[in-house]
Amino acid sequence: MRVVIAEDLALLRDGLARLLRDSGFDVVAAVSDGPSLLDAVAETRPDVAIVDVRLPPAFRDEGVRAALELRRLRPGFPVLILSQYVEQTYAAELLADGTGGVGYLLKDRVSDVSDFVDAVRRVAGGGMALDPEAVSQLVAGHEDGPLTQLSTRERAVLALMAEGRTNHGIADELEITPSGVEKHVASIFTKLGLPPAESAHRRVLAVVAWLNV
Repeated sequence: MRVVIAEDLALLRDGLARLLRDSGFDVVAAVSDGPSLLDAVAETRPDVAIVDVRLPPAFRDEGVRAALELRRLRPGFPVLILSQYVEQTYAAELLADGTGGVGYLLKDRVSDVSDFVDAVRRVAGGGMALDPEAVSQLVAGHEDGPLTQLSTRERAVLALMAEGRTNHGIADELEITPSGVEKHVASIFTKLGLPPAESAHRRVLAVVAWLNV
């Protein structure tokens, strides 16, 4: 799997590249700013980009802007954003098109190598990987609309879907059977009015509806 990294701190950039290579990824470029990221993706055609939220020159939202531009140029292009803190607006913007292939993790999560690598693979495959802290902050206050139809258990299932958990992962976390999870997921789709479609896509749309983005 081919990866491009955009991170302005050389130590972290090199560390990410080494970690990913040790985990079997092909790091085809490691750059320090948004324009270089766009150029690297155009030149190397990677499977996924890992991007810091804040990049030069202003260190505000240049990384997210570059990620959104990538997804405009190549709809659905997989992007995993790394951030020091949860930036609710940025995470919501990335999710708003409902196409998946989006991750938003706090940098602290990188220290758990297996989970981080799993998140990279999941995003590259068109799934989601939202940091649990990001999920909890994004959903704060969104208690209206069709989501009021969901039961407490269905909301718990949907929260774990937002983190990118599989049905078996959700079952293990909630201590229920995989078939029970499937029933909850089907009920969520029905209550949110999501028509039959490719399952992974409906999961993204359900999460977007829940996050109210």
